[in-house]
Amino acid sequence: MTSYVRDRPVRALTYDLSDSGIGISAVSMLAPRAGMVMSLELELPGLAESIWAKGEVCYQEPGTIATGLGIRFLAMATAHARMVRDFCIETRRQHLGGLLARIRGVA
Repeated sequence: MTSYVRDRPVRALTYDLSDSGIGISAVSMLAPRAGMVMSLELELPGLAESIWAKGEVCYQEPGTIATGLGIRFLAMATAHARMVRDFCIETRRQHLGGLLARIRGVA
């Protein structure tokens, strides 16, 4: 994932995604502060098209090397929002299906 802070690209690792926001880890000295609005470019597995959004840093957990950030989506094209929502629903369905299969295997 790439965020653009003051028009400068900042690469980050995604650890959480929902249809309303994203959790990322960025290098601490480059991480934006809480309240900052930035552009986001996401690449989702299985999709050829990049997802573009605008987001606001709502949460920051500083670290020595990496800083955790919670970002709320402020704006996104309708088609991109639909792709994110569909990706989240399908990922959740697959995860829950795997859990149910393990539970059934134990019973």
